[in-house]
Amino acid sequence: MQDAVLAMLAKEPSHGYGLRARLRQSLGPLGDSMNPGQIYVTLSRLEKAGLVVCERADGLPERPDRKVYALTPAGQQRVAAWLAEVGWPKPDLAEFHLKLVAAAAARLADPLELVAAQRRELLRRVREAQQAILAEPAGSKAVLLLEGVVLRLQADLRWLEACERAWSGAGDPRADRRVEGV
Repeated sequence: MQDAVLAMLAKEPSHGYGLRARLRQSLGPLGDSMNPGQIYVTLSRLEKAGLVVCERADGLPERPDRKVYALTPAGQQRVAAWLAEVGWPKPDLAEFHLKLVAAAAARLADPLELVAAQRRELLRRVREAQQAILAEPAGSKAVLLLEGVVLRLQADLRWLEACERAWSGAGDPRADRRVEGV
């Protein structure tokens, strides 16, 4: 969450309410479960870490002054590092989605390049798992676990393909939805 907030601030300084609204919009229905206070706790932690600075902005007559947050140079460096990071094998799909949204909105990186980097990492991990399967002795129960790893990585690769189609404008990601029994 911290990195997504920083990346959204890379586009422009914002107050907590605006950031929360952008996160909720980016996450769609998944954003509805976000705790309203979480963004303010996150901003406070980022400020203490020296990644953002806070200034008071004049409010409207019916609203009090608001705190507006902006990135520090250290915050800008962290955003750049986050965008370059490949996050598998522990993917947080919502975080990766926010990375794509924030990178595109602030023009920090091409979402298609981020997808391609993740794909290369996943393919490397699939090859490693497949080699480990071949190295296991006959009858090894560890093969079952390794096969599960390969299946999970293949599912993640299919999701990245949907991301690529959506960000390239090649189609509606909902068109590929196939649920067994429905």
